[in-house]
Amino acid sequence: MRIDILTLFPEMFEGVFNHSILKKAQDMDVFQYNYVNFREYTENKHNKVDDYPYGGGAGMVLTPQPIFDAVEAVKQKTDKQPRVVLMCPQGEPYHQGKAVELAKEDHLVFICGHYEGYDERIREHLVTDEISIGDYVLTGGELGAMVVIDSVVRLIPGVLGNEASAPEDSFSHGLLEHPHYTRPADFRGMKVPDVLTSGNHAKIEEWRKKQSLKRTHERRKDLLGKYSFTEQELEWFKEFNE
Repeated sequence: MRIDILTLFPEMFEGVFNHSILKKAQDMDVFQYNYVNFREYTENKHNKVDDYPYGGGAGMVLTPQPIFDAVEAVKQKTDKQPRVVLMCPQGEPYHQGKAVELAKEDHLVFICGHYEGYDERIREHLVTDEISIGDYVLTGGELGAMVVIDSVVRLIPGVLGNEASAPEDSFSHGLLEHPHYTRPADFRGMKVPDVLTSGNHAKIEEWRKKQSLKRTHERRKDLLGKYSFTEQELEWFKEFNE
């Protein structure tokens, strides 16, 4: 996968991309990234990338010319049409399903804005996706892009090492993940549930499914509206409500 990042502050990504899973993915040669400082594409003598909004108002708005030219320059380096992602608080709320979708792409381009916002022509004629990582506003799109890129790259086959890891993550099957325990079995009187040390894999799997549903019921009831319950899960759900 190739990822191009349009940003005014490329140095912000160095610490994230050169450690942990993202660094491993680069070493495996399954992921490569490229920074594009779109200030380098400005055509005005002061290298400005923003201007006052028409109609007045607070803040400055990113102008279309440098961003259009930067994306077009990136596209010329590949035969495939990339997904062009605009990081924006007005975008589609980000979720695991979107991460799975983007992880299937060969080329992604992220546009990280600053200031008050983007010229609307960027949204209408340049991008394929608008993504928001939450109902709040950040200083710029860089932090949001880091979040999305991390969640996408870890889904590339082979990156996590254990292929069973990603499918068991929270949200991957519509529910939050079940609790985890490790050694020691008794820590300061706090004991691991007996079922997990029983060696009965069928019972362990059943316990994990039930705990996953229980945790979702307690913490994220909103996720259950789209979830398809099995008969057993419906029985557990009634138990939780009682």
